[in-house]
Amino acid sequence: MQTLKTSSGDLTADRRVDYAEMLFGSGDPAAAAELLLGALELAPQWAAGWFRLGEMQETRGQLDLAAQAWVMALKLDPADRLGATLKLQLIGKAPAAAAPPSAFVETLFDHYAESFESELVNKLGYRLPEFLDRAIRAARPGRFPLALDLGCGTGLMGERLRPIADRLVGYDISAAMLKKARAKGVYDLLAKADLQHFAYVGPNADLVVAADVFIYVGALDGVVKAVAGILAANGLFAFSVETPGEGEAAGEAGFALRPSRRYAHSQAYVERVLTTSGLSVLSVQPTVIRLDRRQPVDGLAVLATLSSG
Repeated sequence: MQTLKTSSGDLTADRRVDYAEMLFGSGDPAAAAELLLGALELAPQWAAGWFRLGEMQETRGQLDLAAQAWVMALKLDPADRLGATLKLQLIGKAPAAAAPPSAFVETLFDHYAESFESELVNKLGYRLPEFLDRAIRAARPGRFPLALDLGCGTGLMGERLRPIADRLVGYDISAAMLKKARAKGVYDLLAKADLQHFAYVGPNADLVVAADVFIYVGALDGVVKAVAGILAANGLFAFSVETPGEGEAAGEAGFALRPSRRYAHSQAYVERVLTTSGLSVLSVQPTVIRLDRRQPVDGLAVLATLSSG
């Protein structure tokens, strides 16, 4: 997949964009939006520019103008690699969807791959792999003949799983992330896969892990059902979700899109999906997933297995 252009392709337009960003950074989003709109008159086919205009209009409280810009971005990039549909949903200008655009998730992590670990671990205090590792070892001491790491990213969870897995397979939607994971040499096999349409062919897995992944999946019915279908008889499914923060609600659906463009899931929804898919909950532990703007992001670490009978 080709990445979206970070330049408009027009030098004069790019200069205006630079000035617009300076104005925006100085706290004048109205002037910034006006200048960026002028740049887009010179480069009207630049989807990323229209998306950025939407963000500036949103900041100044002009939601109708923001929506117009995001609709234009979506028209120019129907795959929606920048996630314009998610922004439209968040301001009430598009119906709630059960999942994010796959191209948005792929583009996000292709772009994020180089700085992923330094940002997540060193700046955002990400310690979920260690937390899940302890939970897995407590629930099932010993080794796992086959472990699957869904949404493996750069391999942070894989490094924890390697000592307890005879065979370790990782899946991720981002080729750039997989390249980083491959360099670590902890996986026996790595493959590109979209968890919204996850299909697996092979022996049943003794352990399936999805660490900080379902925030970019949305509705969990499909992927949880797929996991239930590939678990061995005594297999373990370990994963995490973000939970709604103060003043937020998951609604009747049980999950909701957050301003961060990640999904939060209620504990009741998670347990319902597991039960419906033929899985039994072994444990649900509250934990802090990471920091966001220096504030803790609360979540759940969940362990489940196939229901007996």
